[in-house]
Amino acid sequence: MPEPRCDRPIEERASFDSIRYGSVWEDADVLCDALAPVAEGGRLLSVASAGDNALALLTLDPAEVVAVDLSLAQLACLELRVAAFRELDDAKLLGFLGVTEASDRLSRYRSLRDNLPDFARTFWDHRPELVESGVVHAGRFEAYFHTFRSVLRWIHPRHRVEALLSARSGEERETFYRGEWDSWRWRLMFRVFFSRAVMGRLGRDPEFFHHVDGPVASRVRDRSRRGFTTLPTHTNPYLTCILTGRYRAEALPRYLRPEHRQRIRERLDRLRIHHGRVEEVGGRFDGFNLSDIFEYMSPAQHERCYGALLDCAAPGARLIYWNMMVPRGVPAHLADQVCSLDELARVLHERDRAFFYQSFHVDEVTDEGGAQGVNHV
Repeated sequence: MPEPRCDRPIEERASFDSIRYGSVWEDADVLCDALAPVAEGGRLLSVASAGDNALALLTLDPAEVVAVDLSLAQLACLELRVAAFRELDDAKLLGFLGVTEASDRLSRYRSLRDNLPDFARTFWDHRPELVESGVVHAGRFEAYFHTFRSVLRWIHPRHRVEALLSARSGEERETFYRGEWDSWRWRLMFRVFFSRAVMGRLGRDPEFFHHVDGPVASRVRDRSRRGFTTLPTHTNPYLTCILTGRYRAEALPRYLRPEHRQRIRERLDRLRIHHGRVEEVGGRFDGFNLSDIFEYMSPAQHERCYGALLDCAAPGARLIYWNMMVPRGVPAHLADQVCSLDELARVLHERDRAFFYQSFHVDEVTDEGGAQGVNHV
C-alpha cells in the first residue's frame, strides 16, 4: 500500500524553490536566552530559514553555528546577509537589506555578488526585483502580510496603526485595543484572512497544515490579542513589520540591533551552511534551534527526527522549538533521556514578541541521554 501523502517527508510534499520567508518570524531574544547556558564555546545547530536567527546565535559566542535548511532559496537569503555583513557598514547594511530606504540596492548587490557561492549568486542574479525591494521583504510570507496591510487600511487608518504602536502602559494598551482596535470589521477580516484556506493559498504552503486539527483563525486571533496588549507594541519588530511593512530603529530583530552588529561581523567565520535535513548534519551539538519543523511532520516522523537529533546531542544539550498549530513535544519513548524545562519555557514564552505561537519548548538532554564521550560546555 502506498504511503499516505501526509506521512511523506515535507520536501516531497511542498515546494522549496522560492523564498518562503524573507525574514525570520521567531523571537531570537527568547531563543538566545534559552540557549545561552550551553552556547558559549559550544556547537549550535540552527534551522536557517532567512538567516536572522542563525546570525543572532553568533552573539552568544559559540565555537560554531551550523545553519541547515532543505531550501536552497532560504540558504541564498542567509548567504546574501553574510556577504552584506562582511562588506557593508551599518548604514549601508540596513539600506541594502530593506530595513531603511535605499535607491542603490542593485549596485550594492553587484559589489557583493562575487562574495557569494555559485548557487546563491545564480539565485539572486535571476531575481533583481527582490534585491531591489529589499531582501527582508522577499518571501511569500512577507507578500502575504503586504496583502493583509492593503485590506487593513480600510479598517484601521494609518493614524490608528501609529497609535497602536506608540509607547503605552499595559493598561493603556488594553483600553486602546478594546475601545479603538477590536471592532467587528477587524474580527471579520481576521477570521477570513487568517483562515486555513487563505493562509495556505497566500502565506504558508497548504502542506504545512496537514497535521493541524480544528480552526486556525480563532486561535491566531486569541494569541494576537496578547501581542497587541500584554507585550509592549512600540519595541516589537514583528508586530511593527506586520502592520507597517517596515522595521523601526526602536523595533529591530536581534541580529540587526546596533549593539550586536559588529560582534556578528567578527564571528561570521564561525558560521557554516548546510543544505539538507537537520537530523543529517554530522557531529555533536550543544544546542539546537529547531524553529517549528516538527509541525510539518507526522507523529512517526517527529519521533524519528527527535531521536536522530538526540543521537548527535551532547549531554546537557538543549533543544529549542516552537509549536504554532500542532502540539509536538518530547516523544514518550524518549522521555527518560530529556528533561523538559517547562517553567523556563513558560517564562520565555510569556515575553515572546512573535506572539502567534502556541507554545515554546526548552528540552534539556540528560547526562544519560546525550551522545556519549562529548564534554558538555
